[in-house]
Amino acid sequence: MKELIVAIDGPSGAGKSTLSRLLAERLGYIHIDTGAMYRSVALAAHRQGIDLDDAAALGALCRRIRIELRPVPGGGLRVWLDGGDVSEAIRTPENSLRTSRVSACPAVREALVEMQRRLGEAGGVVLEGRDIGSVVFPQAEVKFFLTASARERGRRRWLELREKGVAVELAQTIAEVEDRDRADSQRSHSPLVRPADAVEVDSSGLDIDQVLARMEGVVRDRRRELGLPE
Repeated sequence: MKELIVAIDGPSGAGKSTLSRLLAERLGYIHIDTGAMYRSVALAAHRQGIDLDDAAALGALCRRIRIELRPVPGGGLRVWLDGGDVSEAIRTPENSLRTSRVSACPAVREALVEMQRRLGEAGGVVLEGRDIGSVVFPQAEVKFFLTASARERGRRRWLELREKGVAVELAQTIAEVEDRDRADSQRSHSPLVRPADAVEVDSSGLDIDQVLARMEGVVRDRRRELGLPE
């Protein structure tokens, strides 16, 4: 029997990237950061001067750029766009706002969903994003909806940016998180929703190890249910 598909959805700043990477390492699975793929499209559109409201141009862009998710020895993932490492460039506040607009484009979502399905269909993967359990892999054996309050997610993002030397106001960062939530939840194509069969995990007030332990326990219970080896 093939290994599991683990889908982790949730709003921006809930810790999906970190926790999906750590969970994949614990399970010996491949980590697929779908959010980084959308961020890469947004960065490519910006660099090439493409209007973010031009669906046809964005769709054509997706067909010609090359996005690679390269594991780093010892853990972690680097994101490469057309042969260049963009791991930091895709995570600036400006590109986060561009990503919200780009990810609402049906042509972009259709192109990247197809790519994500090819990467994950064999199983043994942990994918994270906004619509993994609802659209990309509704048949995933394990689904999580990882969340936290907008204030807590904004605070985490603010601390992260400060550590990188980026001067931003806490109130502004929280407001940007709230704006992203509205855009993700209200878009017409593949909006952010909690799948009915997803396990909700609220990380507010919990540290990474506590959240990771809970998620790993859910996956291992599911493996036992399906008769997969420990």
